[in-house]
Amino acid sequence: MERPGGRPVEVSAIDHLVINVTDVERSAAWYVQVLGMKRLQYRSDRGHPRTALMFGSQRIHLRPVAITKQEWFTADHEASGSDDLCFLTTSSPEAVVAHLKECGIEIVSGPDRKDGARGILHSVYCRDPDGSLIEISSYAA
Repeated sequence: MERPGGRPVEVSAIDHLVINVTDVERSAAWYVQVLGMKRLQYRSDRGHPRTALMFGSQRIHLRPVAITKQEWFTADHEASGSDDLCFLTTSSPEAVVAHLKECGIEIVSGPDRKDGARGILHSVYCRDPDGSLIEISSYAA
């Protein structure tokens, strides 16, 4: 059955993402310290222990690459360090740079002007412990 407008399905938001990591503890600590996320421990629907990170109304699940597909229903080609993620902040690019330096995190680019979903972003780039590219952005005033 089609909805008004002719589309049978139309997504409205992202609920959660799964990123593949080599070391859940190391990754969780990094995202908590560097990006201010909150750590969540829970059990999967099959009873397996899981770690996630909460920010705003979104969640990131940390999937260890060593885990089997029987323990975690996942993509066909899981690999750590292959994600490019953009996170929004209300902090200025200068504050992001200062915070990353304070945390001992190398800045790989930025602040740079980029096109975002809602307009021009001011972005600073770094890498998480597995090498995934992390973009920390704020919208231009």
